[in-house]
Amino acid sequence: MAATVTVEPTGRCLWDEPVRIAVRGLAPGQPVTLRASLRDEKGALFRAHARYRADATGQLDLERAPALGGSFAGLEPMGLLWALEPEKPLLRLVKRDVQTPFAVQLEVLDGHEPEAGRLLGRAVHERAFLGPGVRREPVRAGRVRATLFLPPGTGPFSGIIDLFGTGGGLCEYRASLLAGHGFAVLALAYFRFEDLPEYLNDVHLEYFEEAVHFMLQHPKMKGPSVGLLGFSKGGDLCLSMASFLKNITATVLINACVANTIAPLHYKGMIIPNLSNDPGKHAITESGLLDFMDIWNNPLEEPNHQSLIPLEKAQGPFLFIVGMDDHNWKSECYARIASERLQAHGKDKPQIIYYPGTGHCIDPPYFPPSRASVHALLGQAIFYGGEPKAHSRAQVDAWQQIQTFFHKHLNGKKSVKPSKI
Repeated sequence: MAATVTVEPTGRCLWDEPVRIAVRGLAPGQPVTLRASLRDEKGALFRAHARYRADATGQLDLERAPALGGSFAGLEPMGLLWALEPEKPLLRLVKRDVQTPFAVQLEVLDGHEPEAGRLLGRAVHERAFLGPGVRREPVRAGRVRATLFLPPGTGPFSGIIDLFGTGGGLCEYRASLLAGHGFAVLALAYFRFEDLPEYLNDVHLEYFEEAVHFMLQHPKMKGPSVGLLGFSKGGDLCLSMASFLKNITATVLINACVANTIAPLHYKGMIIPNLSNDPGKHAITESGLLDFMDIWNNPLEEPNHQSLIPLEKAQGPFLFIVGMDDHNWKSECYARIASERLQAHGKDKPQIIYYPGTGHCIDPPYFPPSRASVHALLGQAIFYGGEPKAHSRAQVDAWQQIQTFFHKHLNGKKSVKPSKI
């Protein structure tokens, strides 16, 4: 019997969009296994599978049928994507070239054995990172090394600068997807890319100031200010930008620290020292992974609080996205410290969203949760935390919260269309 695997909406869709996966042409009540697989740009294989049973009419709809086991269980319409796991351990699924889609292979096999069952049907589902009409413009302006993504239309558009963490290089996939929701987004590299500094010790805040000026002078920008989106180290850099630089409005921080981390930060002859740490306090998980959560000193207990970012100067509003199972550092604690310090200086209380069971690496929706990987800077296997199902749900909700926050504070809109979880 030949079965048909369908994906709706048909054709190519964006990575952050949900789809409806169904199978037709099965026998009533037939046990089957669904498999998904993709290869990243380096050829690494990621796979997931789940066991199902067809309904009385011989159909299977993942929006109505719970998985009976496999890579996940229960009603998970997008589980075949967020549950993808690398064939080689400790690899994180990222998109390096946003101009090409990921091709996801979907297969349905007879029975509940993922390797032994007879292949009944197959489909290829393309998931893209550049929405219709979104323009990608490489930026080499002065010292700024970045990529600007412009949404469809003539503009002007509200601008956002997007910063990632300590891996270095230029990460575009979050910026490209966010541009599809009506923002002009600058994916900004700041070290280990082309002629930028090789080490964080050589990073100066003037570089980020130049990036802000670039955005505000661009003919497609609305002005008079820009928003910031930062993850991990990129988050504390965004806090520093909001505190020292002009023309910043609306900052989103994903698992960020309230102090300057990793390396000293330079600005106009001033040096903000980095938060001290004791690497000897690291833990080792049962799987042999490094857990760095407890190595960081409390920034409130350090002499003169020198590594603390001076939030008395900060331009809000702020949104903190916090994974409560973050094992990189104590993001929950840092968000609360930031809230207390902002309010102590007469600033508005920031919005903080806590996500239980969620680890450090919070990506756009349907990316497989990265619980551990080899750190690009350290070259060691690091544990980031998170429970896959809870983490996946958090990524969907956080993505919606980020859009709502920026639409409200950059575009003056009260809300946007809710996402489908």
